Amino acid sequence: METNSKYLVILSIVILVLIGYFFLRNNHENKVSMQKDSKKITVITTLFPLYDFARAVGGGNVEVSLLLPPGVEPHSFEPKPADVVKINSAEIFIYTGKFMEVWAEDIIKGVINKNLLVVDTSKGITLMKENEEHEHENKDEHEEESKHEHHHHGGVDPHVWLNFDNTKIMVKNIADALIYKDPSHKKEYEANLEQYISKLNQLDVEYKSTLSTCRHKEIVYGGHYAFGYLAKRYGLNYLAAEGVSADSEPTTHDMIHLVNQVKENNIKYIYYEELTSPKIAETIAKETNAKMLLLNAAHNVTKKQVENGVSYIEIMNDNLNNLKVGLECE
Repeated sequence: METNSKYLVILSIVILVLIGYFFLRNNHENKVSMQKDSKKITVITTLFPLYDFARAVGGGNVEVSLLLPPGVEPHSFEPKPADVVKINSAEIFIYTGKFMEVWAEDIIKGVINKNLLVVDTSKGITLMKENEEHEHENKDEHEEESKHEHHHHGGVDPHVWLNFDNTKIMVKNIADALIYKDPSHKKEYEANLEQYISKLNQLDVEYKSTLSTCRHKEIVYGGHYAFGYLAKRYGLNYLAAEGVSADSEPTTHDMIHLVNQVKENNIKYIYYEELTSPKIAETIAKETNAKMLLLNAAHNVTKKQVENGVSYIEIMNDNLNNLKVGLECE
């Protein structure tokens, strides 16, 4: 009887140990599974619009970082070794394209992380030629002066996010990348994409209705050439003091031409660029007694704007308000 009792006790202990083992194992597997499900997709973006698009589409399933530090002007940005490490450690790297981030191609070629998904958001967009809408009295002279700009940007205007049809393509490219990397949240990404495209459509309607009523049709911009896509879409003339390249400088011919345009067309407002010195716009304004307004291409934002949670949509709404004032729209 004692022997049988001992076996029963031992058997009971073994059963309890096995039950405990399987309980702990299942609990551990559930925790691992939960951690895997709750793990956010790490995304690195180059410019502010891409950062904002990725956040809008990804929602709570993504951890998005902006490579540009707040307040840094992107045309002259050069990534540091730490930035390259960030890109290599991410799951998705999102950039505008080789004509905007001219440094990106070399980094992409040297990526060690073979699981990194690289997203060129300009894929599927028809690029405009640089200064396609930028008219000059002496075209040949301007082309000669701008050869160094074409060296940097391949002769095209890379500011594709300033046409809302292009923006929709960019956001769709980002959504496709997120779905590819994280198919379990496909429905969420698709719903967020649909909602964001709806906002872009509404913004486009507001731009069309407002800018069709303007007394003036010329945007005089004392900064880098950036708003060609926007001007073309809404039937506006666009004159910029500088080319696309960061090292472009307005010539005497450019400045005289702009001043004459302002005087001849009785233009009352000159637009200036974000995150750079407004001295060119100030010079034109002083020569013509015009006032100044900001026209923000949204390449990047300030630290204060980050803290205030500024969005691409908000910046575009502010631009429309300033265009309405400067072009004297109803």
